[in-house]
Amino acid sequence: MIDLHTHSIFSDGELIPAEMAQRAHYAGYKAIAITDHADHSNYDFIIPRLIKGCLKITEKGKIKVLPGIELTHVDPRDIADLADEARKLGAKIIIVHGETLVEPVPAGTNKSALQADIDILAHPGLITEEEVKMAASRGIYLEITTRKGHSLSNGHVAGLARKFKAQIVLDNDAHAPTDFVSKEMARKIAQGAGMAAEEITAMFANSQNLLKKVCT
Repeated sequence: MIDLHTHSIFSDGELIPAEMAQRAHYAGYKAIAITDHADHSNYDFIIPRLIKGCLKITEKGKIKVLPGIELTHVDPRDIADLADEARKLGAKIIIVHGETLVEPVPAGTNKSALQADIDILAHPGLITEEEVKMAASRGIYLEITTRKGHSLSNGHVAGLARKFKAQIVLDNDAHAPTDFVSKEMARKIAQGAGMAAEEITAMFANSQNLLKKVCT
């Protein structure tokens, strides 16, 4: 299992990166990305510290941990510039907090995110057909999430991704060790979103491919 969307105490997670990684390893995960919530006020604080911590954890060989960031509730007009700055600072995985059904994310976030240099659009809610086409053409992954609330639109996301051949990854959006679901449960959540067995297999492979891409 791979989870490319997790949070530590550098935003609203419960654990420091080392313990987050150890708990994920214990739960059977081979790799995670720590992608703490960020805006203009803290991205330049978070990323260098995650780089240092992730490197130390990864070099021990038990689990690969990538430094990332999740741009969250920022004005859509700022997403592209923030993503570029995060990439320059060394973020390996850049996520944008999409227009989930359960939070007042600024309208236009999904579209602006898909025009920027990002890797994953997280929990994109009632994403439009136009936006899914953009994701497909730009190679940006859409997220199926195991997280309560955000997962309400999983079926909608999966259906449009199938229709327009957009790529999907499954993430836990883990904030605590109990958020790391088993592969069996991940499959069930994907099935609940209407995904077929071959689509689920491809979804897991997408996480591996993205991991490989950002590590080369």
